[in-house]
Order: sequence, then C-alpha cells, then structure tokens
Amino acid sequence: MNGKEFIKAVKFITEEKGISEDVIYEGMEQALLTAYKKNFKGKTNAKVQIDRKTGDIKVFTYYVVVDQYHDGEEYVDEDGVTKFTEPDINEDAQVLLEDIIEKYPDAKVGDVFQEEVTPQDFGRIATSTAKQVLTQRVREAERDSIMEEFSDKQDEIMVGNLAMEDARNYYVDLGRARGILPKSEIIPGEQLKMGSSIRVYINKIESTTKGPLILCTRKHYGFVKRLFESIVPEFKEGILLLHGVAREAGIRSKVAVSSLNPNIDPIGACIGERGSRIASILAELNGEKIDLVLYSDDDAEYIKNALSPAKDVIVSIIDNTKTREALAVVNDENQRLAIGKNGINIKLASKLTKFRINIKTMEQINEEGNK
Repeated sequence: MNGKEFIKAVKFITEEKGISEDVIYEGMEQALLTAYKKNFKGKTNAKVQIDRKTGDIKVFTYYVVVDQYHDGEEYVDEDGVTKFTEPDINEDAQVLLEDIIEKYPDAKVGDVFQEEVTPQDFGRIATSTAKQVLTQRVREAERDSIMEEFSDKQDEIMVGNLAMEDARNYYVDLGRARGILPKSEIIPGEQLKMGSSIRVYINKIESTTKGPLILCTRKHYGFVKRLFESIVPEFKEGILLLHGVAREAGIRSKVAVSSLNPNIDPIGACIGERGSRIASILAELNGEKIDLVLYSDDDAEYIKNALSPAKDVIVSIIDNTKTREALAVVNDENQRLAIGKNGINIKLASKLTKFRINIKTMEQINEEGNK
C-alpha cells in the first residue's frame, strides 16, 4: 500500500463510518511505533509521523536538552519498598547540554531536537501494520461512535424493528445497534411479530468490548411516562406536568398530572379530542387500563384522587413524614372499588402517592372503637 492508497483508504473509511481521521492516524502512528521498536530494537525516544497529504511515513528519534539526568523521585510505597517515580522526561530522550553543544551551538536546556531514523525496509512493515490498524481502529471507533450516539438514550423510548428472537429474548434493530428485549419484559398477553415496528423503553446502556449493550423493556413504568410525554404535546411545552406513574404492566397504570394553565384541564388534555390521545396510548399498551389522576399538593386530596374509581372517599393523614401513613374511609359500595381486584387499586395508589393507605368503612371503624 503506497502513500496515496493509504490516504484514499483513510478518507473512504472516515466518510463511510463517520470516524475522525485523527483517530485513524493516531492509532496508525502508535502501532507503527510499536512495530519499529519490536523489529528494529528502537529506543523509547522514538516517534512516527504520517504526512496527512502524501501518506509518507517517517520515524524520528527525539532528544530533550537537560542540565543533568533525571531518574525520577525516590518514594516508599505502602509495603515499605523504595521505588522511583517516572522521570518527567523519557530517560532515552535526555541529552546533556555539554554533549550536544558542539553539534548545536545555539542549544539550551529544554530544547528538543529530532533526527530521522526511518529504516529502509520499513514500508513492508508499515503496509501489514496499516491493514491491521485500519481494521482494528474502524472497529473500535465505530463501537465508540455507536456508544456516543446511544449514550443519552437511557430512560427514553426508541422505535425499532423486531429483527430476530431466541428462546429468551427479542432483538430490536435500533439503527446502528441492536437492543435486547427480554421476553420477560414485554407486556403480558401481547403478541410480537418479526419485522414489525415496536416502541421500547431503554432501561440500561453499557459499553462492552463488542459494542453497547442496550437492554430494553415494555413493562417499566417509565415506558408509560414517556408515551404520555411523546403523544401529549403539552408536556413538552411545559403546560402540563407529569408527577408520577405507578404501573402493574398489562393490568393498570395510574398517571398523576397537573396543569400550570388554569384554563387547561390536564386530564382532558391527556384524553384528547374524542379520546384520540389516550386511545393511541392504550393501543400501545395492549389494552392496559389507565387511570388519570389529578395531582394535588394536599396529600389527602391527592390520595383521594389516586383511589379512583372509588368515590366519596374521606382521607385522613396519620403521618406524612416517617411512616407516610393515611386512612381512607369509604362506604360499603366503594370499598371494593378502592381496594380493586386482587388489591391492585390500593397498591397502585400507594405507589403513586408514596403513602401506606389503609381503607376502612365507618362500620369497621365503629366496631374497632367499641372493642
């Protein structure tokens, strides 16, 4: 590979893969330096330079003029062993002023001199090294580029295509990377079809040697939160506030909302004209029920709203600091609604409000008082 071919290859890769030329050149220079030291027993005060225009490769040794040799400072480690720090200047690169003054009369301490020492047959080594480095750097830079692209996607919703599946996972094509959607993280009861478009919540992103590990879910409460924010524009506009989501995936979610504009009903805005907005959300959630809860700074009012669809609820705050406990008094007709099937309504209301809620009827309270 001659210089022009090398330059052409670098430009092609940078354009095709979106990788910085500097990343490739720096990696190439470092690899060639290692090859030079290994094959030609070069000292540590060597460096390789690649001409960015011609592709010419040259090896140089460099020297730093010093008034005396620097060996590093002596210190004692935790085990009591005497060691030395690395010298500020590479030992091989140090040259005394008195030893170089004859060759360079104007030299002074701190000056740096370099000489070309490119071996005659270095081109052969450079060619094989270039191929290895280009392949390796492309792989590394592409991995880093993908990681950077996805680094801010955690806790966000992304749209992808179901690419494949195995016994435990679905694999979602997200463009330059694939996300892993465990089958345990899909909404209970939903059927997924290969090749279809799918929304997923990015639960975790980690950098690995093989590229980013992107873990997806559709069961996380954040999935419902991001759905509302993406489908109801008033959230992005800052008119509506979403205070929290409590979710039992596939069964029911409670979403607490409020409005900063007194003329806009937050629940009505979430439902949309003729129910269009909430219908889109419900379709994405495979029919999972949604309770829209009006948020209140008043804890008792907030708990009362959260216990919907139960009505005529009277809430007393027992402790709003340590135990976060509240008593909700309902009539016989609404007790079942307040608790919900299998206790799901009170469970979600407790999660949403962060209160331990006890539900009782007046009859139960009177009976306890008479004991």
